[in-house]
Amino acid sequence: MPPSAQPPRTVFAMDPVHLPLLFPPPLMARLRRTAGIDTALVVRDFADPAVADALAPAEVLITGWGCPRLDAGVLAAAPKLRAVLHAAGSVRSLVGEALWEHGVTVSSAVAGNAVPVAEYTLAMILLAGKDAFGHRERYRRTHTPPAPSDTAATGNLRRRVGVVGASRVGRRLLELLRPFDLTVLLYDPYVSPAEAAALGAEPLPLEDLLRRSDIVSLHAPDIPETRHMLDGARLALIRDGGVLINTARGALVDHEALTRELVSGRLSAVLDVTEPEPLPAGSLLYGLPNVFLTPHIAGSLGNELERLGTIVVEELERLAAGLPPLHEVRHTDLSRVA
Repeated sequence: MPPSAQPPRTVFAMDPVHLPLLFPPPLMARLRRTAGIDTALVVRDFADPAVADALAPAEVLITGWGCPRLDAGVLAAAPKLRAVLHAAGSVRSLVGEALWEHGVTVSSAVAGNAVPVAEYTLAMILLAGKDAFGHRERYRRTHTPPAPSDTAATGNLRRRVGVVGASRVGRRLLELLRPFDLTVLLYDPYVSPAEAAALGAEPLPLEDLLRRSDIVSLHAPDIPETRHMLDGARLALIRDGGVLINTARGALVDHEALTRELVSGRLSAVLDVTEPEPLPAGSLLYGLPNVFLTPHIAGSLGNELERLGTIVVEELERLAAGLPPLHEVRHTDLSRVA
């Protein structure tokens, strides 16, 4: 976008419940200094006649969770639209073909959302290496501390961690793993051996990574090629006592096959995402002692949402100054990113 003589006319489009955490008062004031925006208006329906006057001159949409899909109808309502700044993660299901064809610039705060996911995953890896979840269950049941013989196989010294996918989350996780005495393995078909080494990991084919890892952490995108990439045959490659961590998408794993492995007790799992999500009330995974199940909380929550809002404001400031966005999403990238 060229520099604007006037602040770019901007409109929020998301579930308004997220707005106060995304843009707390100091950040909202900074936004108002950059954009022509009615901060009390949050669009939930682009066809609503009540928002037509605000959309007609809009050059920028600030979107977030709960935003309706951006399709040709949005362009009809906002014919001057030049940019979409998404204060959340993936735009795959949000931005329709019409916007790409129209040349609308799309930016996402996915890099900011990667930070808490990687932090959550690091915590789970370290706790899994100490068998903290298993010890907790046994302690609750027996009220007796473990004997030395019960802890011989636990600990994080040279624990082998397999990272599947050098996505933004995967790369941030690899960075966070560096200070620890862990052996880090990586599978990503788009990463060269030299780049993997620079990331601090040993590159391996997926099957070899599964065989060698004590803990496997998933960070691949949810695309047709990765659906059920961990099927029954590949899950069987993980060593007895291994731990699977999934903070990516439930569709990466065949949950029927995973449930069989978990019911047998051969594997343990930390699952922040599932398929379906949420799981049905009768799912066995809710009650298994070797499953640590959380309701999709690894991504930005609470005060972490301000990080996403800050990225959006910084992007808007760049666009208003005629500079390219730092976090642009290109249509051609959607075939291999989340």
